[in-house]
Amino acid sequence: MRRTRLVSLALSLATAFGVSLTMAAPAQAAPADRYVALGDSYASGVGAGSYTSESGSCQRSTNAYPALYAANIKPASYRSVACSGATTSSVINTQLSALSSTTTLVSVTVGGNDVGFANIMSTCVLQGTTQCVAAVQAAQDKARAQLPSLLRNVYNGIKTRAPSARVIVVGYPVFYQLGTTCIGLSATSRAKINEGINLVDDITRSAAVAAGFTFADVRSQFVGHQLCSSGTKWLHALNFANLGVSYHPTAAGQSGGYYPVFRSAAD
Repeated sequence: MRRTRLVSLALSLATAFGVSLTMAAPAQAAPADRYVALGDSYASGVGAGSYTSESGSCQRSTNAYPALYAANIKPASYRSVACSGATTSSVINTQLSALSSTTTLVSVTVGGNDVGFANIMSTCVLQGTTQCVAAVQAAQDKARAQLPSLLRNVYNGIKTRAPSARVIVVGYPVFYQLGTTCIGLSATSRAKINEGINLVDDITRSAAVAAGFTFADVRSQFVGHQLCSSGTKWLHALNFANLGVSYHPTAAGQSGGYYPVFRSAAD
């Protein structure tokens, strides 16, 4: 009888405080999202290390923002097909097939390779200020003329294959903090490179909004952690020993820069 009275008392207290008897279960159930990550090296996680063996030259990192989201939020399913070097056309031709009518969340970072990010940085490092400025300007002209339609093609493809999905378009960080003393590229080159990245991000934002998607802007999150800043760098500088990681986010850049911005947009 004493045990019965104790059980009754516990039930009464639980009822009084509105406590569910299922509180031993996790406070938040795993979301039901079926998540697919698309895009280029900034989405695959080049520069963040810990690459999965199955990804090969695509270099998908367990430290990349899509993988961090999957590990922390634990969606019902997760697949990343993001790949180093991807362009808008290669996303369409080789990545969109990962989507289906059951996909409920999509992230995509793409567009930088379409305007030649890698070639621009090589020109700027090897050929000097005049050539750097000219290369960035040519890329800006190309971005204005071609990037909106290229992105629209990707976004339309996502809509067709995953019509019920929330789509988060994730941008690029601006590389340099300006107004500081910094070895390497000239101040003029650094400012022009930043200008080019801002243009790509702004065009991408406009295309994403026009498609009805959410744009996740990481630029402000990286402030104080850019190259030439006094804070902990979240971007790799030029690395002659491993050129592929140059100007890509570190693991800290993915976790401290990309991940919180994407997570906030995806919630």
